[in-house]
Amino acid sequence: MKNGIFLCLLFMSVQSFAFDKVIYGEDDRLDLFEVENDIQYQAALSTAAMVPNYVIKESGDRNGEFEIKSSPLSKRGICEDQKFAQQITAANCTGFLVGPKLLVTAGHCVQNLSSCKNYKWVFGFSLDESGDQNYTLSNKDNIYSCEKIIERSLDRETMDDYALVELDREVVNREPLRFRTEGMAADNTSIFIVGHPTGLPTKIAGGAHIRKNDNTVFFQANLDSFGGNSGSPVFNEEGVVEGILVRGEQDYVFDREKNCRVVKECENDACRGEDVTRITNIKALVNSIF
Repeated sequence: MKNGIFLCLLFMSVQSFAFDKVIYGEDDRLDLFEVENDIQYQAALSTAAMVPNYVIKESGDRNGEFEIKSSPLSKRGICEDQKFAQQITAANCTGFLVGPKLLVTAGHCVQNLSSCKNYKWVFGFSLDESGDQNYTLSNKDNIYSCEKIIERSLDRETMDDYALVELDREVVNREPLRFRTEGMAADNTSIFIVGHPTGLPTKIAGGAHIRKNDNTVFFQANLDSFGGNSGSPVFNEEGVVEGILVRGEQDYVFDREKNCRVVKECENDACRGEDVTRITNIKALVNSIF
């Protein structure tokens, strides 16, 4: 789900949330420790949160370790009874590994190299089985910076939206994801998404399918996604990336009785759907030029 105005208020330092995304039917989002599907679990290990530099703090009692420090979703105008409301929210966008030091995200997430350097790409921003919210990032092995933007598109006419980023060094202990290099996914293909909805720790959401597949630049799907999912990889059931989540329906609506915001719900695919840039649009990946 995505409310552009609301999300911009949450994270005014970046324009990533201007591209909205919502819950279709049941809320299928799961924390990483809840995932039983091994394909989905392994896919999540190679996704990263785009986190502002200032929320990554050096641990005072553990030399050489770093933590993410931020406030919970409930402190940002979301009703306390909403799912994940007590978890911290820190990510502005999501990215995913496609090479030893290559990462893909949405084009509207990284406007230029200068803005990209205001953020870190953090792997492993997720909850463990205890629900622990002390996010320790040991020895910087999970924290990377932008080195170069290899290819980027943000085309208002075609709606193409992607970026291929080179990180400052090779990522350790994470495997690059498999991705489609030619053709298109079939109509009604079952899909799932991994990322950081509304900046939350890693969430996996399945139970979705491609709804509209007649545009060569992007397809539409009924994915449970939000601002913060921008740049998230969208997978088929085999764990192959089909595309990049870039925009969609409004995320939250204001509940006048509660005086706070609640998740927008779309029954029977009534809403517009979520737009997913086709991964094959990235020429440097398809042609292996980098």
